[in-house]
Amino acid sequence: MAKPTVDYSLYLVTGRELLPQGKDYFESLEESIRGGVTLVQVREKDADTGEFLRIAQGSKDICRKYGVPILINDRIDIALAVGADGVHIGQTDMPVDIVRKLLPQNAIIGMTCNTVDHVRKAVQDGVDYVGLGPVWATQTKKLTSSIVGVRGIGALLDALEDSDVKAVSIAGIKSTNALHCLHGAIATSGRSLDGLAVVSDIVASRDPYNAAKRVATVVQAFKANPLPCFSTFPPSYASESIKRGVGDILSAVKKFSPLIHQITNNVVTTQSANATIALGASPIMATAPEEMADLAKVAGALLVNFGTIQNLDGMLSAGFNYNQNRKPVVFDPVGVGATDYRRTSAATLLNAWQATVIKGNSGELGALANSTEVHAKGVDSFGSDFADPAGFVRNLARKERAIIVLTGVTDYISDGTTVVRLSNGHPLLGEITGSGCMVGTAVATFCGGASMAEATKREEDAVEDAKLARGDMLVAAVGGVLAVTVASELAAARPDVKGSGTFLPALIDELGALTPEKIAAYAKVDVI
Repeated sequence: MAKPTVDYSLYLVTGRELLPQGKDYFESLEESIRGGVTLVQVREKDADTGEFLRIAQGSKDICRKYGVPILINDRIDIALAVGADGVHIGQTDMPVDIVRKLLPQNAIIGMTCNTVDHVRKAVQDGVDYVGLGPVWATQTKKLTSSIVGVRGIGALLDALEDSDVKAVSIAGIKSTNALHCLHGAIATSGRSLDGLAVVSDIVASRDPYNAAKRVATVVQAFKANPLPCFSTFPPSYASESIKRGVGDILSAVKKFSPLIHQITNNVVTTQSANATIALGASPIMATAPEEMADLAKVAGALLVNFGTIQNLDGMLSAGFNYNQNRKPVVFDPVGVGATDYRRTSAATLLNAWQATVIKGNSGELGALANSTEVHAKGVDSFGSDFADPAGFVRNLARKERAIIVLTGVTDYISDGTTVVRLSNGHPLLGEITGSGCMVGTAVATFCGGASMAEATKREEDAVEDAKLARGDMLVAAVGGVLAVTVASELAAARPDVKGSGTFLPALIDELGALTPEKIAAYAKVDVI
């Protein structure tokens, strides 16, 4: 007998202990299925065998009514007794080969996996699907293994390469982080999750129908769209078209004057604000977590620069809320390789929200990628640069699912497919404090302009498109870098500039005088 066809898109794991007071379990289950649940696992932590059997049988009756497969957690005897479609087992439960002997040949067997070795062993043992995680901390189950995080799921998916085994993410999944999980949890090969396993966000809701529908809508939209990384798909970039695109975004910045929210270090606050204004946008430097929900609704983009690593709670809240509002988030991990605290803080932020653009020098991005090829000294790099910078940014973009901006004498920008090389910039940029941070500000400003321009084209009642940021962020990132580097060349050529002291105000002047025509005339752009 053939195995049942399973749609893993929205995988509900039950838990009666989570039900709101007065909510009937079977009523909640049926509403959840009507809302979009495609697979059910019955999990009973404390029920005796008789009670578990009753719950499983009633759950099966409802699932059969809607043609939804049903699995039992751990208990092979319960699965056999009610004729369930299969079981889900953990790493310390009965071995897969024994489970397979006890269950019908067409039974579905799933297994929780927390490491690459777990995944490889599960594939070897012939499971049908794996539950990967925990992605986040959860109150529904005591964690017995370390949190994998969104960024760690990709490596587990890589281990499924060349297999037919399906994958869902588990632990802490809810409607507010579902898209982040789907977008961020992708193998470097492009292999994505087949679905999300959800518990409390649905079971604990007084309206499980709409709770399920919110998650199901995101999953369905994500599956219906290709997997670009904040850029156009399929890629169709050429040097001249990128220059035109940058010019269009610069015009959009001046037209819409987006509010650019910057959580930045106190060394560069003033010049970052001045650069934002010069480009035609409006700066706001706000750090209190209590403000983030409101600011994310009105601002055009967010820049998180943790040069002095203050207000980590504000950074966590800000990125999360900008993701919720589908606004660009630019992350500048200044000096990330300098201390363990900076490295762990960066990992915490990138697992809490999805960055749209990650910008840094070779030392910073090397530390983020755990590369030993380039080293950092404070906020600066030292030693040789990457032997293959284009390959490095392409691979890091695939891993982080973000636009990567590698700054240096030559700048490299990638979305994981296309790599753009920029060759502008004047040596005086290296003689003023915070020029790299100013590039981050300019990138965020261009991302905000691109986002606002795209927003004007979108109807209020438009269907879910599963995009965490709208607009071409690859071109926007290129634009932010070019704004500073082209302006630096124009500023340095001025007769009133005698050195670094006179260069900085001239640079701000030239940022304000920048036009699409100047970008087209001076930008040195190569697509490689």
